[in-house]
Amino acid sequence: MSTHTQKPRVAFQGERGAFSEEAALKLLGPDIELVPRTTFADLYASFDNGAADYLLAPVENTIAGVVHPSVDLLNSSSLNVLNEIQIKIEQHLIGCPGTAFETIETVQSHPVALAQCSRFFETHPRLKSVVADDTAGSVAEVIRLGEPQRAAIAGKRAADLYGATIIRKSIQDCAENYTRFVLLTRK
Repeated sequence: MSTHTQKPRVAFQGERGAFSEEAALKLLGPDIELVPRTTFADLYASFDNGAADYLLAPVENTIAGVVHPSVDLLNSSSLNVLNEIQIKIEQHLIGCPGTAFETIETVQSHPVALAQCSRFFETHPRLKSVVADDTAGSVAEVIRLGEPQRAAIAGKRAADLYGATIIRKSIQDCAENYTRFVLLTRK
């Protein structure tokens, strides 16, 4: 008979390296199995398809406000909030190693991350913002494509994980930028 107990499976929206993953680890520690989900719909379906024991979902950001796609799904669910955590969010402009800021034309990220960096885009109107599913996934895609005219907005964790370079640090509109996440379980 095995004495091995299964680690709790915690689903979060985004790829490995996402702020939600960071929040899950800060809240629950390293003894969890991380379950990345592409979209908020995928995240909230994680109980129904047996992929996770818990969900960690963002609900509010100090700059962008309520994370409506997440909160709308939460409000229409019958899930319980077990705990919550607030983490500081630093958004960085991230690209392929060796990429010069001047060569970048498009910047992709999650819509909430793009909203947190509106002043950056006002200051650099030549840059086109592109909405994507996720911050960390955007970094992964930029690295996979290897095009110096593409960059992403995400955290340092994503840059480190995917071997990318931070081209501009802390480009969010306000230094005091926090996102509140809730840990959810079935009723």
